[in-house]
Amino acid sequence: MIVSIIASVSKNNVIGNNGKLPWHIPEDLKWFKEKTIGHFVLMGRKTFESIGNPLSGRKTIIITKNKNYTHSGIYVFNSINEAINFADKNNETELFIAGGEEIYRQTIEIADRIYLTRIHRNYEGDSFFPEFDADKYRVVSRKIVDTNPLIEFLLYTRS
Repeated sequence: MIVSIIASVSKNNVIGNNGKLPWHIPEDLKWFKEKTIGHFVLMGRKTFESIGNPLSGRKTIIITKNKNYTHSGIYVFNSINEAINFADKNNETELFIAGGEEIYRQTIEIADRIYLTRIHRNYEGDSFFPEFDADKYRVVSRKIVDTNPLIEFLLYTRS
């Protein structure tokens, strides 16, 4: 199974502010949906609660320290390893990790792929995408989209 990170990241590495995306870019939302549809999508509890519902057409996995956390239509785990093993045992071909900051930090070293929407503007924020060793990855796909702000879809694969 391929483990992939998918994230939208501003020029100054912001991924969120006060529990929300600081931008609304329809092309990025479409990219996210196209890549993740039909797959397991793993995220932290706070990210899930900011969305509010399971993602349509996907199997949503939530990571939380709260052993009593429940919500209909999702799978809940207390560790990332348990969640990854669950997706693998359920014949997933590519698991998508969709944040937030702490989940990205814990998975950046194991990701086989990183689907990154680079937003070419700085934003105020309180959640950030972790630095990663670009030497361990190569860019296999790059597409610039002339939106306001300008965005770039990048696909990194582990070298």
